[in-house]
Amino acid sequence: MRIVIQRVSEASVTIEGHIKSSIRQGFLILLGIEEADECEDADWLIKKTIGLRVFDDENGVMNKSIQDVGGDIIVVSQFTLMASCKKGNRPSYIRAAGHDKAIPLYEYFCSSLSQALGKAVGTGEFGADMKVALVNDGPVTICIDTKNKE
Repeated sequence: MRIVIQRVSEASVTIEGHIKSSIRQGFLILLGIEEADECEDADWLIKKTIGLRVFDDENGVMNKSIQDVGGDIIVVSQFTLMASCKKGNRPSYIRAAGHDKAIPLYEYFCSSLSQALGKAVGTGEFGADMKVALVNDGPVTICIDTKNKE
């Protein structure tokens, strides 16, 4: 399981011209799921995400978590995060989980993250053509992969 966390001052997900989710300060998380992933991978990523100290404290030092600043989160499924570009110029998505595996894990990730955050988490729509807009604050972008825990 792989995530890209972007610290944002605002973000939104639009589907077919309608805003599905929008937030102010917080995280926009792109989530990629592969066939080998399990709920334990999601749990580990959620713990990392909630504890990530990338918001400024009173001294301008990145020392506060998403909970410390009362931030919001949007999670967008993104199978292209699992792309392999080792051969040629056309990415291969063979490692990306199929719908039967990915949808339940995406839903588990979002609901568990919402519980850990203590409030609702915005989402996109799995498999939809989404327009994702954001203002990356910093910019701060963090990539975390459960296959690189050590």
